Amino acid sequence: MELDTLRDEARDLLDETTALRRTLHRWPELGNDLPVTRETVLGALDGLPLNVTLHESTSGIAAMLDGGKPGPTVLLRGDMDALPLKEDTGLDFESATEGQMHACGHDTHTAMLVAAAKLLSARRADIPGRVLFMFQPGEEGHGGARFMIDEGLLSPGPATDGSASPVTGAYALHITSNLPTGWIATKGGPIMASADTMLITVTGRGGHASQPHYALDPIPIACEIVQAIQMMVTRTIDVFDPSVVTVGRITAGTTNNVIPESAEILGTIRAISEATRRKVTDGIRRVAEGVAAAHDAQVSVEFSDGYPVTSNNAGSADFALDVVKDIVGEKQTVRLPNPVMGAEDFSYVLNQIPGAMMFLGGTGADRDPNSAAPNHSNRVLFDEEAMVNGIAVYSAMALRHLTHTSAA
Repeated sequence: MELDTLRDEARDLLDETTALRRTLHRWPELGNDLPVTRETVLGALDGLPLNVTLHESTSGIAAMLDGGKPGPTVLLRGDMDALPLKEDTGLDFESATEGQMHACGHDTHTAMLVAAAKLLSARRADIPGRVLFMFQPGEEGHGGARFMIDEGLLSPGPATDGSASPVTGAYALHITSNLPTGWIATKGGPIMASADTMLITVTGRGGHASQPHYALDPIPIACEIVQAIQMMVTRTIDVFDPSVVTVGRITAGTTNNVIPESAEILGTIRAISEATRRKVTDGIRRVAEGVAAAHDAQVSVEFSDGYPVTSNNAGSADFALDVVKDIVGEKQTVRLPNPVMGAEDFSYVLNQIPGAMMFLGGTGADRDPNSAAPNHSNRVLFDEEAMVNGIAVYSAMALRHLTHTSAA
């Protein structure tokens, strides 16, 4: 199927895509319950030849486009939720909701996916199969993709003509301030890390700060545990199958002259393989218990499993890079050398369907991607020009995947 005009068609949609993105940016919502966002997206999709399913456990939207010819189904994902932080960008369309901001670019993902639905709907007669547009809430730690899968997202049933049309591929774009505008990057295999939470509680004996020998101070023990964990990671984990353990909070005490009874250590664990993921949690437990025992203190170690490793199917990633090269050119197509240690719940989709997560550059020529405010910063800025390539690549992935799979 001819793809030469896709970027021109995407550019024709840029103004309305930008307007939608700015509306979403101004009214961000958190988690899995996004009523305003859902209604905004449904309004933008109104009039398109889509079979829309509203998910019940979340604000998820599954919109199916039936092509004019029989064939398989390809899934395109756009996440919709924001982050709990106060925006400080100075944009004309800055968040109007106190303490909430689209700081990870999900507003651009959603707007681009709506535009791709419009572009592909105009080509409906020539599409050999179906396109499933997944508008997903709750990516920022709330597991929205898993809820949508549990409601049957990946088992959409036969096409309207009764033909079998299983989901055979899944693709997602994520904008980033670490790449120049319009560049697109991906790789085969692990591309994003797992993300688990650790909570370590050290219990000693409280007492007067001037008489630590009558107490059992949990604070230096907690500090020793933090240092020992970092040594454990660097000395026992293969650098070519890495892990990152970061302590984000240590909580203890109430004032300057009281030794508290307990101290809490809260942190995150990242890994790019299940083997390392479990080796690190086992090591953390061993180190914490050993250090605490050395000081005759008590310790509890709790882990909360987060998102699994996001792993691209190798063939799908190669396929994506070939398609991207045709759309944006070789210079702007990047094969990543290493994974990114952030986490994604698109991992749940890729655990069941072969596909690929791709990164879309969103930093304009007036800024350096190496020093620009990163995703999740309250000052992050994304160049809306990047959405042209995003719309075109979303659309091209669907068209090329369906054409390729139908001909196989």
